[in-house]
Amino acid sequence: MSSRHAPPRQLPARHPRPCSPALFPPGTLAARPSVTPETSGFHLGTRVRGPRWPLRVAEGGWDLLGGPGVRVSPLGLAQGLARPLATVGPRASPARRSDPPSLFCRDLACLTMGPTSRETWAQRLGTFRASPSAFMAGPEGEDLGRHLLSDLRSEKLSEPTKVSLLALSLEYPAQLWPDAPAAEAAATSLLDTLVLLPPRPSALRRPLLLAATTALAAGGALGPTSGASRRLLPLLLGLASGRDLGRSFGPASEQRPLQATAWECLRELESCKPGLLGGCLGLLRGLLGQEGPVQPLSLLLARALRNALVIQARARVGLQGLLVAGDCPTEGGSWNWMLAEEGDAHLQPQAPSWPAAEGGECCLATLELSPEEARELRAAVAQLLDASYLLTPVAQAQLLWLLGWALRGLRGQPPVLFKPQLVRLLGTAQLTLLHAVLALKAAFGEALFTAQDEALLLRRLTLAAQHPALPLPAHLFYLHCLLNFPENWPLGPAGEEAAPLLLGSQLCRGLLPSLLHDPMDLLARLHLLCLLCVEDEEKEEKGQDQSPRRYLEELLAGLRQRAALGGGPRALATLCFQASYLVARCLAGQPAVLTPLTHGLAQLYRARPALAPHFVDLLDRVGPELGEPLKAVLRREVVSRPGRDEALRWHLQMLARVADGDAQSATLGFLQAAAARCTDWGLQQALLQVCRALLRAGVGGGLADLLQVLARQLEDPDGRDHARLYYILLAHLEEPKLGVALGPSLAAPALASSLVAENQGFAAALMVQEAPAPIRLSVGPHRAKGPAPVLQLQVEVLEQVYSLELRFRVERQLYAPLGAVHVPCLCPGRPIRPLLLPLQPRRPAPARLAVRALYTTPSGLTCHAHLPPLLVNFADLFLPFPQPPEGAKLGFFEELWDSCLPKGTESRLWCPLGSHGLEALVSRHLEPFVVVAQPPTSYLIAIRLPPDSRLLLRLEAAQADGVPVALRTDDWAVLPLVGDYLRGLSAAG
Repeated sequence: MSSRHAPPRQLPARHPRPCSPALFPPGTLAARPSVTPETSGFHLGTRVRGPRWPLRVAEGGWDLLGGPGVRVSPLGLAQGLARPLATVGPRASPARRSDPPSLFCRDLACLTMGPTSRETWAQRLGTFRASPSAFMAGPEGEDLGRHLLSDLRSEKLSEPTKVSLLALSLEYPAQLWPDAPAAEAAATSLLDTLVLLPPRPSALRRPLLLAATTALAAGGALGPTSGASRRLLPLLLGLASGRDLGRSFGPASEQRPLQATAWECLRELESCKPGLLGGCLGLLRGLLGQEGPVQPLSLLLARALRNALVIQARARVGLQGLLVAGDCPTEGGSWNWMLAEEGDAHLQPQAPSWPAAEGGECCLATLELSPEEARELRAAVAQLLDASYLLTPVAQAQLLWLLGWALRGLRGQPPVLFKPQLVRLLGTAQLTLLHAVLALKAAFGEALFTAQDEALLLRRLTLAAQHPALPLPAHLFYLHCLLNFPENWPLGPAGEEAAPLLLGSQLCRGLLPSLLHDPMDLLARLHLLCLLCVEDEEKEEKGQDQSPRRYLEELLAGLRQRAALGGGPRALATLCFQASYLVARCLAGQPAVLTPLTHGLAQLYRARPALAPHFVDLLDRVGPELGEPLKAVLRREVVSRPGRDEALRWHLQMLARVADGDAQSATLGFLQAAAARCTDWGLQQALLQVCRALLRAGVGGGLADLLQVLARQLEDPDGRDHARLYYILLAHLEEPKLGVALGPSLAAPALASSLVAENQGFAAALMVQEAPAPIRLSVGPHRAKGPAPVLQLQVEVLEQVYSLELRFRVERQLYAPLGAVHVPCLCPGRPIRPLLLPLQPRRPAPARLAVRALYTTPSGLTCHAHLPPLLVNFADLFLPFPQPPEGAKLGFFEELWDSCLPKGTESRLWCPLGSHGLEALVSRHLEPFVVVAQPPTSYLIAIRLPPDSRLLLRLEAAQADGVPVALRTDDWAVLPLVGDYLRGLSAAG
């Protein structure tokens, strides 16, 4: 006896396990009058749209309930449920056309594929992490996110493997869910997986919460219209507040870590949507005094309070009872997104530095608080500060930043609330807490810190910076705090660098720089020494210890001595020039320091001319206080000592930077003597650069003779051309015009020849610049011919371009990479043929093409521009079959019709007709694909869908308002696309 006629087995009574709402969305399983209880051997344990109906299935498939019984074949399930009008046996009849099949079809693909093994996932994740962009561009990239979500529910994978999959979704959410719909679907699937976890302890609950939060935040799907957001936010609040949400969320031992994770997720959402939790401030205050994790709740409350203050200040309204305890929206109620919408302006996720916070401070100054609101605000801040000692140092510092930033600009809020914390933190050894204390000092000054506090801080910083056991980063931190110490009453104009008044030479004796210090440490100590030199300019300590200025001169001399060593490392020379620049910037108004510095640098060049590039860079950066005397000294040094041949190129490079109208005879004499030794192209170009500099400086007669000699004697033709050009310019242009001709060009040169100066225009000609799009692209009429679909692109030219290259990128990797389209020239007003873009679909589906144009302008610039994306419709992929002989058309179509089953599927739907009737609709949209036609009521249509699918349509017995369509295809995934296409034909006209 076959299993079909065997008596039913007695199964143990049990409740059917509910199916996932993501697997069977509402409306997918509709009541089918053709399927009766007598013909069914399997009952689906769920209710959809009315009574529970049995479903006739075939043998050899999967048991969706996970228990014994008749097994469901995927093909039978697809044919029975995947389409609105699928046929299920000979007794099938049409169901309602409103049942959406797309979601169920996608989940059915996940079911029929099967879970991926642990070894396969390990190999796939390794390949992805090696190059995420390359992996996503490959054939496996598009389905990676879908496979990941599917295998999270597989019982064949261990929990550590699933945790590694969730870690991937936390690290690369933008690659896995590239748009908001994908992020929404991913978050929904992750929440469903979380709900379906068994009540036993599991390592997946916390990663699933983090992954769902990350998907919504990174994918831009967080909003009031998002179903996943409406599910996630009440769930996080319930978990964070310690409410009992059922056995699905684990045993009691797992609730505390899960509660801390929920607080962190809420803080991340508040950072992404400032003001999202503004309506829950009262609830958060009430939870802060209860048992539970203190640190994540404190940081969340501080951030939400700061964001709410800024948003309410911008709206010029008070707190409106936000700090009073109340109930937060639940899943059944509507979530209040008003504050989040008002806070969509990007508030900084971390507290800004105090000087950069002026805009926020001015904004907070407009916030008017009633006495009750001010009292509640002080109570909330005091509550947070009183519990701050329970936080880690980093969390305490962040809390002080947020609260200090929030209260700094509020009127009537005294900073005395921070005083108890300062008593505790002034002696801290934690760098993060010390930094936060200094930030509070910069924010509130003498209103919070007394003179004794300021002296104590300075002494602590000075002694700590001298501690020999501290690592280099800690030394640099303490020195940075000393250099930028916020004084209570600073002297001098705002923004001027100066040492603190209480920081004298005796206190900083141990902070003087030495040649033995690390380069970064030496520069920081040198900066402090320069500030001390400014303070002690008129305080020479004669007969006692040497002054800071004298110590500075000796230190610079030692640095120059080390840099002058011929075989020494270049890092020593770099350190010497960095120190010289620092001294020139800090002591620009002290000639007593700059004069010996200038002569010392001249001696350094005399000893090592190979440092000419460093001198040129220094001259470009320093001001005229050091630049002008240094140029004069270096020019005299160069022209008085021509040097050997190996030093000549350095002398010419230096002279091209320092040459001007002074000492013309000495400079020209040096050039005439050097011309005989300039035998190679590089030396000749360096010599001509000096001539160019003299031209711009207005040097006359002697330079003309030199250029004539160079135009005749130089061996290289390029050098002779340069010399001849410079001579012609000198002979025919006056000095103002000559300066304009040799100066930076305002227009880009058309040619990049050897005669073009190395100026801004030349640099622009060598760069690819971004510019507005010079053309407009649109998709033209569909070409239904050839072995592959070809997209016709209509071009509208806005301005003339040359060498146009259009590059296309397919979003979501639905098609193979597309080749570029090249056009030699486009001119406005001229007729343009359509551009042909061959497509190579990996599956028959519509897509978006990102377009980028690379072209050359008439002025010679190379530019690139981003064009609006192009839409490839489903009908753009249609291709006709080869036409059979005249008498065999009907047999050809019937053979194609029969070949679609049993591999494929069949469906029926109603296609509405417009006012022109079926014949006009077919001739306008489907004419190339008609195999057999009996106008005006019957058409047999065969369509090829690349890469290897087919779509067959029977349009028969047309009526006045529409025509029934029977269709078959060997690719059931195209059924939703076909339905949308046919229903849209009447609207298209």
